[in-house]
This record gives sequence, structure tokens and C-alpha cells, in this order.
Amino acid sequence: MGGMGSVYRARDLHFPNVTKLVAVKEMINMAPDPLVRRTIIQNFEREANLLATLNHPAIPRIYDYFSEEERSYLVLEFVHGKDLEAIINDTNGFLAEEQVLGWAIQLCDVLSFLHNHKPDPIIFRDMKPSNVMVNSNGDIILIDFGIAKTFQVGQKGTMIGTEGYSPPEQYRGEATPLADIYALGATLHHALTRRDPRLEPPFSFAERPLRRINSRVSPELETVINTALAYNPSERFPAAADMKEALLSAARKTGALSKIATTSITPAGGIKPVWSFKCEDEIRGTPLAHQGSIYIGCYDNNLYALNAADGKFQWKYAADGGIVSRPAVYEGNLYFGSEDRRLHVISTRTGKVVWTYYTEGPIRSSPRIAEGHIFIGSDDHHLHAVNLNTGRSVWTFESSEEIRSTPFVANELVYFGNEAGDFYAVDFRGGMKWRFQAKRAVTSSPILAGQSVFFTSVDSTLYCLDARNGWAIWRYRLGKGSVSSPAVADDLVFAGAADGFIYCVEARTGKEVWRFRTEHQVSSSPALYKDSVYCASVDGNLYCLEYRTGRQRWKFGTKAAITGSPIVFDDIVYIGSTDHQIYALLA
Repeated sequence: MGGMGSVYRARDLHFPNVTKLVAVKEMINMAPDPLVRRTIIQNFEREANLLATLNHPAIPRIYDYFSEEERSYLVLEFVHGKDLEAIINDTNGFLAEEQVLGWAIQLCDVLSFLHNHKPDPIIFRDMKPSNVMVNSNGDIILIDFGIAKTFQVGQKGTMIGTEGYSPPEQYRGEATPLADIYALGATLHHALTRRDPRLEPPFSFAERPLRRINSRVSPELETVINTALAYNPSERFPAAADMKEALLSAARKTGALSKIATTSITPAGGIKPVWSFKCEDEIRGTPLAHQGSIYIGCYDNNLYALNAADGKFQWKYAADGGIVSRPAVYEGNLYFGSEDRRLHVISTRTGKVVWTYYTEGPIRSSPRIAEGHIFIGSDDHHLHAVNLNTGRSVWTFESSEEIRSTPFVANELVYFGNEAGDFYAVDFRGGMKWRFQAKRAVTSSPILAGQSVFFTSVDSTLYCLDARNGWAIWRYRLGKGSVSSPAVADDLVFAGAADGFIYCVEARTGKEVWRFRTEHQVSSSPALYKDSVYCASVDGNLYCLEYRTGRQRWKFGTKAAITGSPIVFDDIVYIGSTDHQIYALLA
């Protein structure tokens, strides 16, 4: 005997005010042979270590791993849904082609991710319907990485997999990325014909042609699946990405692509907040999370401090004007601007004023702290550099118009835009290093990645400049103007625009990867967390999208427009709305 396993649904008690479910995978090691026992434990630990390195929307997140005597446990993301084998068995008649096509395209995406994993490719080795979960959004999640392994050319191993789905070479211990493509073909054949390959002679798919069993399958899709199921690996698709392209081509020819794209994936029942807190006026700014508290400004002139876990009120500080500036924190003090023309500095613990700094215009920019200074823009046309300790001006830089862009500090330079469309790089002495001219206002706050600086403009452009000299590397044309500040991850840039779209483009080339339509303009700036992008719209919704594909995971509706931006901290997303409320939601 070896190892026995079970999977349990459990509740994560780290979140006492909300029910957060997790899956607990248990392995009981019953092998009497010490060597076998050690191998079983190593395989289980390998699955834990492997999952910890993978970040993809179709792979469950791992939260913990531990052992108790003969039992080992993985704590994983809980997937609400059914596995594909149960769906096949519970369906009367055949599954619709467009439904299977949608799943197949997603499976190609996750296999491509695994096969291109760095430093070594990962072969799943056990693709079959029972290892494919379909969640409540209609998206697939690949489960059970117990026998997945990194691939090295020429390496052989024991025959591991499931009979009927595994290709001939896997029986000889030769599992390559092409083995996963064969197993995916076998999985799709099973889904479309309801003929379980485990009950048939191995490698006999050619004797049970798809369309002879299910005449509603298109010839185009049958051809794709037959190619994946080729006996000789060299006759299959050379990569999962090639199989995906063939599936998309088949979907275009048959008209199924439009049906796949318009499938609703908003979860039934909607998203419920962990907590919400009502202020006295509109919230147009962005919150800050720090040491168990949430700090956010409001148009009732107050900055609020709330308990991050339950939303309970801690204190509020009254300014003399509305607050859209996002607070910054440093050594127990909060720094933020107000439309009362002041930079306020208050204690995080008590909300009592430490000092204030006056400008000649309302402050709608957010502060940036670096090198012992606070850098902040004002409607008085100046960027102010203020000493952190004394609250005195070190220098001011005069621009041609209001500065509402939040400065970004890197490479010993301060980057920011103004309402005339000027974009500046200024050194720590207040001297201009270079200036770039957009056609209209740059309200967006810049972000740097490598030697590139990204920002949007009301002139309907997302810009990428060389951060060293201000030369344009590329320009991406948006549908309308933008005040959204870009976010960058994995060589992708995300931003919203007044045309109602959230955009994703390649950071190196400016080539569009995807766009997602909301129902109104997007003034909000995207927030990235794990494998998701969170961004709000004036339509009143906060959207959670898979950042690689732009597919909607969920949306949460407030009672009014959202112009501020979300933040995500410790698996909770926080967002303020013009309905006067701040919401906390499970990310």
C-alpha cells in the first residue's frame, strides 16, 4: 500500500467576519517500506512547491502546506464548481460545441503557460476530465498537480498518467509537452462523444471518429482534435499555442467565436462586501492600507481612519476642503493634500495634526516621499519639495499649469505631468532635466518600469517614454482621453479611458493585448494583485479581470459612480464610491 488521499472543503478562520472557503487536500502515508514512504512525501511536497511557483488564473492558488504524523496537507484555493467528468455524465445528450471550444481554448492557455515555464518547462502528464474543474464563472481550473514534473530533454521516467488519455510515448516513460496535447485531444474527444477512452482499447480514437458519434461537431473542430490525437508526436501541433490558434480559426469559421466571447461569466448571486462604511459625502480618492488600518479622504473635508478587518471607525481629521489626495505614510505620520490649499501631516495613531504646509492653490495631487522630502503638486502650477522633518519648503518648480499628477521618483529624478500637457523630469535640486509635450492635459500619474516611463493623457494617448531623455518609445491610441494612471506587471501595461474601456498593451511594443468594455468612462487607475487586475468605472462597478486575458471574473456594483481607484492588501480589495461609502471585498 502507498498513499491514500481525500479533499475537504474548509473555512479559513483568518477572516472571522466573512466565510472564506478553502480546499484541504489530505494525503495519508500508509506505505510500510521506508523508501516508498519517503517517495510519497517527496511527491506531495513537490506538488506544494510546484504550485507555490505558479501564478495563473486557471491554476488554484496554494495558501499553506503542513504535515501531522502520517498525514500531509495542502491548503488550496476553493473552486466553486464541478469537474468536467461530472458535467459530461450529468448532461443529457451532447455538450454544445461552443461550450467545449471555450474550455479547450482556456486549457491551451494554461498548458502553454506550463510548457513555457522558466527556468524549466512543466509537463502536466495527467490531463483528463476529472482534473478539469469548471467554476461558477464558467472558467476552467486545472487541478491535481501530483504527477506534474519539470521537463528536461532526453529524460525518461516511469509510465505515469491515466490509461486511455496518455499517448503512446508516455507509456514508455517519455513525457514531453506533446504528451499533454494528446491528452487534451483525448479529453475533448470524451467531452464531445461521451465515450470514455479508459473503456476502449488504447490509441483507438481513429476507430471512433468524432462526427460519426456526434454529427453536430463541425468538421473544423474534428480536424483540430484529430491532429492533437496523432499517434506520432511529430504529427501533432508543435505547441499548445498552435493548437489554440487552430481552435480559434475553427471557431471563426463556424461562427462559434462570437458565442464564446459573449458568454456571461459574472457569478450568480453577485459579490457581497466583507464590510462597508458610510461617510458624509462623496469619496473620489484612493485609500491607503497601513498596519491594520484604512485611511481615505472624503468630500466632507474629513480624512477617515477605519479598522481594515471590520471597517470600524477609529478617528477622523477635519481639513477645510475636500480631499481627493491619496495619503502617504512615513514613520507614524500621514501626508495628504486638500482643496484647502494645504499639505496636512497628522499622526496615524491619533489623527492629531503634526504640521501643515501652505500652497497658493488647491492640492489634488497625492504626495510622494523620497530622500527625506515630500514631493507634491498644486493647482498653483508648482511642484513643491518639502522637508519631511521641518515642514519647510526646500524648493519649488514652476510649470505652465496646474499639477494634479502624482509625482513618481526614480533614478534621482521626479517625474510628473500638468494640465497643459507638459511632462517633466526634474532633479532633486529642482532643475529640469527634460520636458515632453503631450497635446492635452496629463492628469495621470506616471509609473516607471526599467528605463521606460508610462502615463496617459487627455489627448487620448498612452505614452511610453525613455525615462533618461524623454524621447517617445511608442504611443498607443486610446478611444478617448484618459486621466487613469497606468499599472505595469509582467511586461504588460494597464490603463482605463473615457471611452469606457480598460486596456492592456505590451510594455515593450505598445501592441494591444486585450481591451475590456465597461458601461461608462474609466477614470479609475488599475490595481494589480496576484493574477487579477481591479479597476472601477463611472458606471458604478468595480471589475475584477484576469490580467492576462481580460476575462471578467466578477464585478461589484455600488450605488453611484466610482472615480477613485482600488487598492488590494492581504486578499482584500478596498474601494470608495461617490455613493459616500467605502467597501471591503474579498479579492
